[in-house]
Amino acid sequence: MKVVVVESPSKAKTINKYLGSGFEVLASFGHIRDLPAKDGSVDPDHGFKMLWEIDPQSQKRVNDIARALKGADTLILATDPDREGEAISWHVLEALNEKKALKGQKIERVVFNAITKQSVTEAMKKPREIDHALVDAYLARRALDYLVGFTLSPVLWRKLPGARSAGRVQSVALRLVCDRELEIEKFVAREYWSIVAKLKTPRGDEFDARLVGADGQKLQRLDIGTGVQATDLKTMLDGASFTVTSVEAKPARRNPPPPFTTSTMQQEASRKLGFAPAITMRLAQRLYEGVEIGGETVGLITYMRTDGIDMAPEAITDIRSMIGKNYGKEYVPGSPRTYQNKSKNAQEAHEAVRPTSAGRTPQEVAKYVDRDQARLYELVWNRAVASQMESAELERTTVDIVAKNGSRVAELRASGQVVKFDGFLTLYQEGQDETSDDDESKRLPAMSEKEALAKQAIEAAQHFTEPPPRFSEAALVKRMEELGIGRPSTYASILQVLQDRGYVRIDKKRLIPEDKGRVVVGFLESFFHKYVEYDFTASLEEQLDKVSNNEINWKTVLENFWTDFIGAVNEIKEIRITQVLDALNDLLEPHIFPARADGAPVRQCPQCGNGQLSLKVGRFGAFIGCSNYPECNYTRQMTPGAASAQATKVLGQDPETGLDVTLRGGRFGTYLQLGEEIKAPKRKKGEKKDPDAPEPVKPKRASLPKGIAPDEVTLEQALAVLSLPREVGISPEDGQPILAGIGRFGPYVKHDKTYASLEEGDDVLTIGLNRAMHLIADKIANPKKGRRFGPAPGKTLGDHPDKGGAIVVKNGRFGAYVSNNGVNATLPADKTPDTITLDEAIVLLDARAAALGNSPRAAKKSAAAKKTAKTATKADTAGDKPAVTAKAPAARKKPAAKPAAKPKKPAGKATRKVSAAE
Repeated sequence: MKVVVVESPSKAKTINKYLGSGFEVLASFGHIRDLPAKDGSVDPDHGFKMLWEIDPQSQKRVNDIARALKGADTLILATDPDREGEAISWHVLEALNEKKALKGQKIERVVFNAITKQSVTEAMKKPREIDHALVDAYLARRALDYLVGFTLSPVLWRKLPGARSAGRVQSVALRLVCDRELEIEKFVAREYWSIVAKLKTPRGDEFDARLVGADGQKLQRLDIGTGVQATDLKTMLDGASFTVTSVEAKPARRNPPPPFTTSTMQQEASRKLGFAPAITMRLAQRLYEGVEIGGETVGLITYMRTDGIDMAPEAITDIRSMIGKNYGKEYVPGSPRTYQNKSKNAQEAHEAVRPTSAGRTPQEVAKYVDRDQARLYELVWNRAVASQMESAELERTTVDIVAKNGSRVAELRASGQVVKFDGFLTLYQEGQDETSDDDESKRLPAMSEKEALAKQAIEAAQHFTEPPPRFSEAALVKRMEELGIGRPSTYASILQVLQDRGYVRIDKKRLIPEDKGRVVVGFLESFFHKYVEYDFTASLEEQLDKVSNNEINWKTVLENFWTDFIGAVNEIKEIRITQVLDALNDLLEPHIFPARADGAPVRQCPQCGNGQLSLKVGRFGAFIGCSNYPECNYTRQMTPGAASAQATKVLGQDPETGLDVTLRGGRFGTYLQLGEEIKAPKRKKGEKKDPDAPEPVKPKRASLPKGIAPDEVTLEQALAVLSLPREVGISPEDGQPILAGIGRFGPYVKHDKTYASLEEGDDVLTIGLNRAMHLIADKIANPKKGRRFGPAPGKTLGDHPDKGGAIVVKNGRFGAYVSNNGVNATLPADKTPDTITLDEAIVLLDARAAALGNSPRAAKKSAAAKKTAKTATKADTAGDKPAVTAKAPAARKKPAAKPAAKPKKPAGKATRKVSAAE
């Protein structure tokens, strides 16, 4: 008997069918060990010793493997063919050795790039030992990530309250997003004009030509800078005659792109299918593990974590044969295509992502998979097949035209292209990014030299230069790959972590840095600049690659990094928070102190006029406050868009009191206030209260309810909100009032001691008596129903493929979320319960589970639970007292003997004994 260990249960099931009797295939469910989320898990002072922990679920799987080994002669470790897969195999072997479960069994390591019967059986014939160089690279990477996170994050917590954490690669990715935002904020638009002539050939064909020169000067894109210049040139062209001076047609070839790597697959799936990288990887994992087709489980694509762009010779032969059969011999190049990777730090450890069989077309596969899986498979299939097709043959045509109006001469140019042979374009065309220019795709009519052209119209259009676009997820992945930051298996998780920690948000598929993310990056740039440099991070990746190639010792890499890093951390510990805030004020000034409409200094307090605005930090993160605090209590949020909302806006006067009703902005959002606050004057010690001093006044305030925009709130609405809670009516049952108001959990109605939350569509200002009574009666009949006292059942999306159990989307107190087996994950801003898909929910839940499992808080809870269980076990097994099953009358105790009085101590210095308990 041979025991085979793979990662996932679905893979185990498939491979078990391939191998048949004589093999038992078990799943490790990924990593079985990890570093505990506490200090000391990596010890730099003792050779970077690492302490590993096995959670209870993983321990069960190790026990299952150990039991299976009792009757086996061979252990085959068949985890994924990459650095992470090698590490999982190493962890399994180490855990089994610790249990002393190995009794002389033969240990083999096998890898296969596709889950097909042929690939698996061929791999079993070529076993090898664990590649310890790959394991060392994993250990170095894991230790680096741990040391950076657990050393730098506490510094962040102390210097920047509200900051979550920092990471070796995630902080650099965050810097990319923040740097792009800073570029956008500093950008100054520049006016320019374009002039296009609409012309017609003698045969009646119309086309456009762009002005490229006038009066002997070449005109670049931005050279026509004013409307006056544009009008002058337009007037000149309106009265000009147009003649073709040259027609140049050049043949061109366009070669197909290589098959997918992990990165290019994520980018193209984002551009063409709208999938986030995490969703793409989830779908690819399922395609890799396979589906049942014709009674047999078959892997549909090769391994999806790769930066290689080559394909196996047999796969190329299969694809070329299919192309000739389905598209024709003219679409098959004379020799197989080979590609060279241009990406920085590409390892090319294994094949590109490709279909396991070219004959398994997207149309056939669509019958066995869901819609999103089918769309991704089609993308992979098209790209892989197109990579071995003939080049497209094009003809690019450039027509130069002269315009004469008296003594003035202008030059115009028209460009276009014609596809003579479509080649690979018949199947696949690469998605366009933000910088792509498709002007040459237009086809021009036939023209000849010295041919006169008729003018149809002259159009002058005003333009303004635009700032660089914010990163999409695909564009950020592409940029990280170009810089050599991170690795294929990390891109999706990095993006997810940045969102989970509230450092970035996604709006219209663009990454926008949140204030807390910008503060963190500003802090790191100011005090740990070296560690968020792109070149430094890329060079560290190169060193890790050298470790995996057995060119350098992994502990040497750690020692070199740790010596400088811990020195920088120790230096920052001595810096005061005020110094940190001063540095951030300067670095983030374009963002947090935008130019003011009144022309006043950007940092002058708009409330008191004397104070200086500065970045402040509190329990809930950063905000802007006045230096004259507490005399001046002006605060506002960091975001420039919110700055205008912070100024006090008078809505009118309360007719009853005559006090101003104002709309204000604070750290926690927009609110309404009645009157002005009057604080009691400060008195020195022993100073008597001034009888003429005004009495302190605490004005009434109320948060602006959802559904009322700050720009649209009226005085009547404000007075109604400030008057809450209001009496809706009198209950006919007991004559008690029913009230409506806004509390800490949102709008509600109340009768006696019963509170009922308002539901969607209810308005706290207008809700009537009948509706209020219905909500209260429903609450009394169903105490656990509603947002405040238990979630609604929600909508079931499906079962979790790995962990089991239903995945449900619900509406909660703090918004919509998905839930599975006690793990809850909030929906991102661009998703609703109606639009979230099962795969997107799985990604959110897995990321949340990982975050909970790795957090210090979770570790503390786990430790506390273990301690409680241990104490309870001791109490249950002590045996010195019988268990109490019912409360019995307590036996009357004899009064304790009164201890003899101790002699009094002589007067003098008081002394205090400290008990053992203290």
